[in-house]
Amino acid sequence: MYANFFKRALDFTAALLSLIVLSPLLLTLYVVGAVALKGDPFFYQPRPGQKGKDGREKIFRLIKFRTMSNARGADGELLPDDVRLGRYGKFLRSTSLDELPELLNILKGDMSLVGPRPQLVRDMTFMSPEQRRRHDVRPGLTGLAQVSGRNAISWEQKFEYDMRYIDAGITLLGDAKIVFLTAWKVLKKSDVVREGTVSDMDFGDWLLQEGKIDRATYDEKLAEARQLLK
Repeated sequence: MYANFFKRALDFTAALLSLIVLSPLLLTLYVVGAVALKGDPFFYQPRPGQKGKDGREKIFRLIKFRTMSNARGADGELLPDDVRLGRYGKFLRSTSLDELPELLNILKGDMSLVGPRPQLVRDMTFMSPEQRRRHDVRPGLTGLAQVSGRNAISWEQKFEYDMRYIDAGITLLGDAKIVFLTAWKVLKKSDVVREGTVSDMDFGDWLLQEGKIDRATYDEKLAEARQLLK
């Protein structure tokens, strides 16, 4: 009953109230980010969401506060992530404040407060059919994997926690516990290694590095991701 009927209503209400209460902070971060990063402080990226009636994942545009500059080298290419990630970006990541704009995604219905974190489209194409069951529900601002190690655990462990969240039954008490644990971890700044830094890699790159797939399969999956993004 909760998962099918009440969860969406609670998500919408909580996201709306949070945006109202946090509006001064959001405005401050918008202005500071625009100055620090010399441009649009928002970061937009397509991510796979919940499956539609056709059984395919809906691709939506995730919105976050940008944490890296657009600095480029003499060749016109973006500089490495660790070079473009300054003190302001590190602060946003360590406090998870860069995630706050995702409340807008929750209002739109693309996301939920609690659910499997939305990965990259290219990560999705490397997932097994079992792992892609994580898209049977809306992706979340936080999830069981995030309170169980976040990026300090392996890719396979992340997906196992996602499946456990779904298969154990989605309940109000379970979601409330995850929200509480998330707040606690944010305050403690636990497991703050984040995607997009030199200390983490995309799922497909990890599979290739670990020898779990060959180069031909890797290239095939990347081509599939490019098709989905057209």
